[in-house]
Amino acid sequence: MLQIGDITLRSRLIVGTGKYPDFATMVAAIDASGADLVTVAIRRVQLEAKGGVMSHLDLSKLKLLPNTAGCYTAEDAVLTARLAREALGTNLVKLEVIGDPRTLFPDNEETLRAAKILLADGFVVLPYIGDDPIMCQKLQDAGCPAVMPLASPIGSGQGIANPGKIELIRESVSVPVIVDAGVGTASDAALAMELGVDGVLMNTAIAGARDPVAMATAMKLAVQAGRLAFKAGRIPMRAHASASSPQEGVLSFAGE
Repeated sequence: MLQIGDITLRSRLIVGTGKYPDFATMVAAIDASGADLVTVAIRRVQLEAKGGVMSHLDLSKLKLLPNTAGCYTAEDAVLTARLAREALGTNLVKLEVIGDPRTLFPDNEETLRAAKILLADGFVVLPYIGDDPIMCQKLQDAGCPAVMPLASPIGSGQGIANPGKIELIRESVSVPVIVDAGVGTASDAALAMELGVDGVLMNTAIAGARDPVAMATAMKLAVQAGRLAFKAGRIPMRAHASASSPQEGVLSFAGE
C-alpha cells in the first residue's frame, strides 16, 4: 500500500493514458500494470469527447490524477487545475510547470508558486520537479503530500540519471517520493525502488514499448521486486571478493 495524504493506493506504480496506439491497448496495459492511479493530461485531451479517454477508463477501479502538462507559467497551471477539478470532481492534481520546451525540464520556482496557490485553494498537489532536495523540502513545507522528482528528461528513457540525488531527496523529506519521468525499462523502475523511493510514475516507457501490455507487466513486477529488495537490505559493496562459504574449519587432505 502507498499512502499519499488521505489517499491509499494498492500499487506503487502510477501510469499515464497518453501515447498508446489505440484505446484497447491502453486499457489492457493499465490493467496489466496493476496501477490504480492514472494520469490524464487536461490540456491535451477532450474530457467529454464521445469515445475519448474518459469513456475507456473504469472509474470503479481507477483513481484519476489530472495533470497540468503543457503549462509554462504558474497562472496557466492554476487555471488548468481548476478546470480539471470542475470537469472531473477531484482535488487531486499532478502539478507540472515546464521551464524549457526543448528539455521539458520543470521550472521549480514557478512550480512552488503554483503549488502554494493550489494548496490554499484546497487541492492535493503532487508536484513534478527537478531532482533538487532543497526544492523538495520547500514543497513539503508548503503542504504537498508527496514530491515527484524526475529521473531524467520526460520520455527520454535514460533511466535514473542521478541516483545519488534521488537518495538525498529521500533522506531530505518525510513525505512519499515518487520518481517521475525518464524511466525506460523495467530495470530502471527496479533501481528507483531500490533507492528507497515510494513509487514510480511512467507513461512513455509503457505506451511506447513494442508490446505495451508486456512492458506494463514487467514494470509492475520490477516495482514490486525493487521495493522488496530495498526492504530486505542489500549487502555492502566491497572492493574485494568475499567467499560465500566460511574459511574456518575447512577440511585439509593428506599430502596438502
